[in-house]
Amino acid sequence: MFNTNTIKRGIVFACLLLLVSGCQLGRHSDCDVIKIRLAHPMAPGNNVTLGYEKFAELVNKKSCGKIVVEVYGSSMLGSDRVAMESVQRGSLEMASSSSPNMANFSPYFMIFDLPYITDIKYQQKIYDALDNGSLGSFFDRLAEEINLKPIMFSEYGYRNFVTTGQPISSVETLKKLKVRVTASPVEIEVAKALGMSPTPIAWGETYTAMQQGTVDAEGNTFSLLTDSKHDEVIRYAVDSRHNYSMHILMVNKDYWKQLPAEAKKIIKEAADEALIYQRSITAALEKKAEQKFIDEGIKIHKLTPEELAEYKAKTRPVWDLFTSKIPAELFTMVQEIQQ
Repeated sequence: MFNTNTIKRGIVFACLLLLVSGCQLGRHSDCDVIKIRLAHPMAPGNNVTLGYEKFAELVNKKSCGKIVVEVYGSSMLGSDRVAMESVQRGSLEMASSSSPNMANFSPYFMIFDLPYITDIKYQQKIYDALDNGSLGSFFDRLAEEINLKPIMFSEYGYRNFVTTGQPISSVETLKKLKVRVTASPVEIEVAKALGMSPTPIAWGETYTAMQQGTVDAEGNTFSLLTDSKHDEVIRYAVDSRHNYSMHILMVNKDYWKQLPAEAKKIIKEAADEALIYQRSITAALEKKAEQKFIDEGIKIHKLTPEELAEYKAKTRPVWDLFTSKIPAELFTMVQEIQQ
């Protein structure tokens, strides 16, 4: 068993090795510091935000300050799509996008958006397949085709419907609600299947849209809604869990290839450790947000088994709309992982 002093001495020794080796992590001269900008849209304190902050901290520590990850949250460098397009072009090193918004880059990412494609009890199996298995290999190959490389599949969570004024519970209560959605074709079709009127709106504009009545509903995790202060305009919620999302951190493929091997190793190790931390805090943060809803007087309807079954039945035909756009191989892979 190593004690704290032993670990500290190991870190110091590793740093000395980097210095003695002539600052091998440098890009342009022997002692350059590698600076990586990471853009994401999430609010301060959110589970995704905390994961990227931990990632930046670990990269800095493991590289002894020779690699610095600068984290720009809250859409400071643009929305999911805008930031990811910048990474594609190579004008930005890293960006994170929700899986629904990644559908802008390849329809195959829509597999994660399909209603009730997965369940909390199968989450670890999905993560194992993404981190070290066939699913991760599939998306590595897919990302390479669009000049990207996945670094982290962060847990975002399950989206629940919320409204500014109308009580919601069963499917019947959702009809004709104007609901904010991302540009994901799956999200749009799910809303239609439930009798709602989908309105694509960028995340950074959603609070104002809810406040001004442009839309009267949205679907998201309770934790992101409270972190982004949407609880100020929300009055009702239902634990629909209709859509599971991840936030996928990508790096420009060409930028990644030119990084020194030691830098890649450090980034991968930091990402693996940050993921363990990020996923471990998500459930508690979601529970805390749910309690905040309750404390603020927001009414949360818990679906009965019969009501949940109706949500699943109403949205199941959405799968069939995308069988021509998502490979059968991917459908099979995701379903077999959960057996």
